Amino acid sequence: MEKVALIVGAGDATGGAIARRFARGGYTVCATRRSLDKLQPLVAAIQAEGGRAHGFASDARRENEVVALVEQIESTIGPIEVLVFNIGANAPAGILDETARKYFKVWEMACLGGFLNGREVAKRMVAREGDGHKGTIIFTGATASLRGSANFAAFAGAKHALRALAQSMARELGPRGIHVAHTIIDGAIDTEFIRENFPQRYALKEQDGILNPDHIAESYWMLHRQPRDAWTHELDLRPWMEKF
Repeated sequence: MEKVALIVGAGDATGGAIARRFARGGYTVCATRRSLDKLQPLVAAIQAEGGRAHGFASDARRENEVVALVEQIESTIGPIEVLVFNIGANAPAGILDETARKYFKVWEMACLGGFLNGREVAKRMVAREGDGHKGTIIFTGATASLRGSANFAAFAGAKHALRALAQSMARELGPRGIHVAHTIIDGAIDTEFIRENFPQRYALKEQDGILNPDHIAESYWMLHRQPRDAWTHELDLRPWMEKF
């Protein structure tokens, strides 16, 4: 059976870079987005580089879909040794204009999805704890994981909750051989969104002033490769010029 890295939220920037890095490391990548069509370029790129990849359309907020996804991967492809939860949910809005529906949806994407995917994969990892398999679960956080800013109440609340989930899972599952880590991505990332909407910020790319998704991916690979006598739980990544 192949060893599998499940990347939930394998978008065009960070998630895709993480998927490619684990494929280069010898893992069969199972990548998810809500739209399967949007995954095809990533799957094709990994395969063109000699890697193994499968794309799955899955809504991380729907329990039945998450349960079915994990079962399908485990039964037809191989054991999931790595889970990266990388769902984006940043939808700014002023508190006076925020709606209950959108506030709840942001929490569903950023936190509930993390719980559902983390729980289902952890069940499989724990069942294998006696046969030498290792397991790594990494949750992608943000500046909002640490502080709430104006116009980001929903996002900050959801990211705070995801961080708490990661802490609780790390304390519960670490003694059972599962490395649970949480990353703080503190800064603009080199994406099409930043290039189009924040051109002045994007111009800092020439000075290494925004995060390179490939460099983020290297840190995720490092977390997975850490020996268990020196595990990192929380890792913050930011450009050298970012204030914090």
